[in-house]
Amino acid sequence: MSNRTAYFYDPDVGNFHYGAGHPMKPHRLSLTHSLVLHYGLYKKMQVFKPYKASQHDMCRFHSEDYIDFLQKVSPNNMQGFTKSLNTFNVGDDCPVFPGLFEFCSRYTGASLQGATQLNHKICDIAINWAGGLHHAKKFEASGFCYVNDIVISILELLKYHPRVLYIDIDIHHGDGVQEAFYLTDRVMTVSFHKYGNYFFPGTGMTTSKYCCYRQLFQPVIKQVVDFYQPTCIVLQCGADSLGCDRLGCFNLSIRGHGECVEFVKSFRIPLLVLGGGGYTVRNVQAFCTFTRCFKYFEYFAPDFTLHPDVSTRIENQNSRQVYRDRTIRQIRSTVFENLKMLNHAPSVQIHDVPSDILSYERTDEGDPDERGSEDNYSRPEAANEFYDGDHDNDKESDVEI
Repeated sequence: MSNRTAYFYDPDVGNFHYGAGHPMKPHRLSLTHSLVLHYGLYKKMQVFKPYKASQHDMCRFHSEDYIDFLQKVSPNNMQGFTKSLNTFNVGDDCPVFPGLFEFCSRYTGASLQGATQLNHKICDIAINWAGGLHHAKKFEASGFCYVNDIVISILELLKYHPRVLYIDIDIHHGDGVQEAFYLTDRVMTVSFHKYGNYFFPGTGMTTSKYCCYRQLFQPVIKQVVDFYQPTCIVLQCGADSLGCDRLGCFNLSIRGHGECVEFVKSFRIPLLVLGGGGYTVRNVQAFCTFTRCFKYFEYFAPDFTLHPDVSTRIENQNSRQVYRDRTIRQIRSTVFENLKMLNHAPSVQIHDVPSDILSYERTDEGDPDERGSEDNYSRPEAANEFYDGDHDNDKESDVEI
């Protein structure tokens, strides 16, 4: 497997705003993309302007009433939706803001296209940092999340893959995804998160209070992969598990977070990588490398380093070697015993496969305006997308897959 990487980025997705004082800031996506550009990382990937998900796409998981509400509600008319606001849990944590449905359409479409490309073996790794909104439920918004792009993407992957493994390293439990697939053995969810002390969402109980992340993550994931034998992996990389996060309370370093991604990548199984939480802007960006030519240099003040010192933010509660090691062994033992009670590498009966949401077949040469709209999303962006300055009006690529 050659690790061909597809990177999905919508230049408008970072322009949406949850409202003054809200910790969720889509602008972080623009900052992250700037790092990708200035370090030339885009040269090692195929970069795509993603598909925009339709109401029909979202209703593959969510209820029609809920998605219809998201499409209709706006800050100007929300007074007429008082009952629906309560029913669908839209308000304080999940506010109504200008372009709400458009925002959901853009981040969901990118994840869905990533899943489709993995299905067609166009890439080995698909990345959508705008996705990973794991709290959204079938009938309601939750935890800053409105449409669960992860569930919708996994449903697409299940058309071709008998077993999908979902791994979540956000500090919050991936409750929306777990709930969606609770009754099927074709999806296994593994979430590493904080539990207890009324920490949101209050689900995902574990037997441990403290643990050393790496010593737990690698053996558990290896055992899960060996036992479950997934044919595709979805990895949610919420950056709120990093030290110094505005809402999180873990001390995971950027390097440690990256090692989790690298370890999952090492299995060489088709991989969909998504974003998630992350409420300190420079932490979200810091998966990439920092240089002084970076457009958003001021966000790294005052020390201007990529790897901030997290040791002084939160007391290290793993310092007692004996207690820590005993706790980690207990967790590993519990996980391994639980795996023995599950069906090993469950199979799938023969069934009809629904048609793909996107087409990747090459169309005839001719006027691009006469091609189907889906084909507009099946070609990578042109190289002249990637520079800091005024953009040419004529920037579409003629290159097709």
